[in-house]
Amino acid sequence: MDNAMFCYQCEQTAGSKGCTKIGVCQKDPAVAKMQDVLIFLCKGIGFYATKVVENGGKIPREIGEFYTECVFATLTNVNFDPERFVDYIKKANEVKKDFMEEAGDVEAPEGADYLAPETVEEILDIPLMKNLGVMDDPDLDMDVRSLREFMIYGIKGMGAYHHHAYCLDKYDEEVSYFMFRALGRTLDPNISVDELFQLNMDLGKTNLKCMALLDAANTDAFGNPEPTEMLITHKKGPFIVVSGHDLNDLGDLLEQTEGKGINIYTHGEMLPCNAYPGLKKYKHLIGNYGGAWQDQQKEFDNLPGAILMTSNCLMKPRDNYKDRIYTSSIVGWPGVTHIPTGPGGKKDFTPVIEKALELNGFPDDEPEKRIPMGFGRNALLSNAEAIVGAVKEGKIRRFFLIGGCDGARPGRNYFTEFAEKTPQDTIILTLACGKYRFNKLDLGSCAGFPRILDCGQCNDAYTAIEVALALAEAFECDVNALPLSYIVSWYEQKAVAVLLTMLSLGLKHIYLGPTLPAFVTPNILEALVEKFNLKHVSTPDEDLKVIFSS
Repeated sequence: MDNAMFCYQCEQTAGSKGCTKIGVCQKDPAVAKMQDVLIFLCKGIGFYATKVVENGGKIPREIGEFYTECVFATLTNVNFDPERFVDYIKKANEVKKDFMEEAGDVEAPEGADYLAPETVEEILDIPLMKNLGVMDDPDLDMDVRSLREFMIYGIKGMGAYHHHAYCLDKYDEEVSYFMFRALGRTLDPNISVDELFQLNMDLGKTNLKCMALLDAANTDAFGNPEPTEMLITHKKGPFIVVSGHDLNDLGDLLEQTEGKGINIYTHGEMLPCNAYPGLKKYKHLIGNYGGAWQDQQKEFDNLPGAILMTSNCLMKPRDNYKDRIYTSSIVGWPGVTHIPTGPGGKKDFTPVIEKALELNGFPDDEPEKRIPMGFGRNALLSNAEAIVGAVKEGKIRRFFLIGGCDGARPGRNYFTEFAEKTPQDTIILTLACGKYRFNKLDLGSCAGFPRILDCGQCNDAYTAIEVALALAEAFECDVNALPLSYIVSWYEQKAVAVLLTMLSLGLKHIYLGPTLPAFVTPNILEALVEKFNLKHVSTPDEDLKVIFSS
């Protein structure tokens, strides 16, 4: 192929086919090449690490964490800094050498022993190699490629969740080992469609365990989210807007800014943090600013405060706020100040704090407006008896899980219109940044509950799954017989991991949109439709008609 790059891992990929000149996310061909090289190295590391484990060896936790960070760094809208990828590649070479030596003389697939150059210039000069990038093996069966990429993207999403968990000292060897083993298997030129399909289902089950791990990490550190009326307007004074997903970084920042006269606002997927007791105890955690990730350039433009990006969802910073935005953890952009991780996993946010104090902040208070949120697993399950009773009495006719990733592609107004058209005797469970399509709407209440129940971040799909399983147990029925419909918006690889979890649990009749994944071939789509009745969204009126007639 003569393309400068090829990437189709996100929903907004060019022409719904693939980005070949520059990513819609603004990832350039150089960074795309480095990400391809890093994933290729990780495949080889996975192969040799699996051999080590099979021979009775063990993967050290620090290597598992590094491996997780590598796959997370290649997820959409995370790291765009070539020098950071050179560092990952150098260490990946070292890790692979150690595993190769420990594994001994084993028969390895082509490319498993590959070691990459270690400068930007040399990496960019690497010729096309079999298996290096998505499309660089012209002989690979299309359906094998489809399921292979499905799994790789799911691993990237699960890697994000695992990273957030171990930053709060929750680590799982099974989750880590699955990533090594699964990526290692992708080097086998004879791997079958059936094996890849099963690996995808195994990934879904492993990701459920990973989401449970992250749930435990967040709640052990900060308590169970509780229903909260959250401020969505701003107050006068200096401030920092915190975006991304990382509760640990927010906790450290709140501690370091206490008593300094700086207001802290969440943004994007950080919104649910306002419901955690261990975070909202800080009175300067004011509320939430703005909307979903794709609006950040407009919302951060001329913003008189500092911005901290803690994980994925970074867009190319505009010049007029590039000196006011900071990255931490996995995130990176050339020329943007990065807050490094220090001893004990702590970060010193002094540069962010000083910038916030230097700026004027908001000149006055906005008229106050609040919305309900904080309906996490504990809050919902503690009301299970009342919910079940309301369903049996006919007060709640149906539940809709409307959530997932937001994005800029036209067609996402479908999710707003769908929410608006749901009947008054139904309840909407929502999570992830897809909620921004309707979370400020006043849809009233149903059976004493707000009609929109915000369950949290994308990983809090675990909450929705646990609630669904609990309801199925209470009604003594199959989970697919519940009055519950799934209306899922997808954008990036965490949505892929969550979808695989839902499918691995046998959940059916999932509506997915606004467009279907470009990496899914017609044959694989047909198989998913046949096995799980996976549906592409049409119009809100038509889909509601089908749902209520079934």
